[in-house]
Amino acid sequence: MRFYVLVIILFLSFFQISNAQTEISYVDYVNPLMGTQSSYELSNGNTYPAIGVPWGMNYWSPQTGKMGDGWMYTYTANKIKGFKQTHQPSPWMNDYGQFSIMPTIGLKMTETQRESWFSHKAEISTPYYYSVYLADHDITTEITPTERAAQFRFIFPQTDDGWVIVDAFDKNSYVKIIPEERKIIGYSTRYSRGNLINFKNYFVIEFDEKITDFRVWDGKKIQSGKKEISAPHTIAAVQFKTKKGEIIHAKVASSFISFEQAELNLKREIDHDKFDQTKEKAKDSWNEQLGKIKVEGGTDEQMRTFYSCLYRTLLFPNILYELNEEEVVVHWSPYNGQILPGYVFAGTGFWDTFRALYLLLNLVYP
Repeated sequence: MRFYVLVIILFLSFFQISNAQTEISYVDYVNPLMGTQSSYELSNGNTYPAIGVPWGMNYWSPQTGKMGDGWMYTYTANKIKGFKQTHQPSPWMNDYGQFSIMPTIGLKMTETQRESWFSHKAEISTPYYYSVYLADHDITTEITPTERAAQFRFIFPQTDDGWVIVDAFDKNSYVKIIPEERKIIGYSTRYSRGNLINFKNYFVIEFDEKITDFRVWDGKKIQSGKKEISAPHTIAAVQFKTKKGEIIHAKVASSFISFEQAELNLKREIDHDKFDQTKEKAKDSWNEQLGKIKVEGGTDEQMRTFYSCLYRTLLFPNILYELNEEEVVVHWSPYNGQILPGYVFAGTGFWDTFRALYLLLNLVYP
């Protein structure tokens, strides 16, 4: 009797191990840096490492290019200026509603002042998680996303002069610091194409540690004691005192509708989730969608190429709708600037997508 029980236990153990071995994490094949060694003069992919979830309302990317440059990240660059929320489908179409976040040691407002050396050896890039060591500031930045929000994890050294810089970019923007709530709100009105009416990308950023000091910048000079500013180019900066290895968390969400809707998006998509919980949810989301197509027989390199390309097809057209307080689907309309009921998707700024991409999406993701 004991022999048969032992055989059954061994069989079940082997079955569980075999099942575990056959489970594939498709997102682990994806290399978001593929196609980033490009320039205006030499097109070799023209991609950026988009950190997000499939068809998310926004994505995040390390920014090596200057503000307004469609090539926001190039592999051959060696300095990062910030971590940008982006909606950019291609460098030719460029971006809209973008803003950036950057941790620093010392108050360094402009992108050239705050930029930091980095190495690909100290960079981890996946669709659901990004990490990089900023050598000039001795700070590690980590990002993990949801559809309309994201979590940041900044690992600081011991300092009384640690800052997080929020750049709302030029072409008219607004920032407001609410230190008693450990919060920054603001909006960006920047866009590259079209004639958009009432366009604003509202954002809210919540920190988990006390803000010890703050500054705002109006594009010309730093202003202390002032909590909010509206100008052609605005920046908000908040200070933290940290011990070595101390982590400052930031939760970020945005909306094309209002500050209140951005707050609602943050509560609905992150709420009390820890960084690693958001990370696992984003990873699961990618595996669910990438796993709709299962390929066999290829080399490891071919598998990586296939799923890296499939990852790109699942970024656009992305969702631009939001759920209001009554759980009703609404959106800001780029056609008349009004808040209207219903779904809207956008952002496919390429030639001939109707010949291939839309067919793929209709067949695999109806």
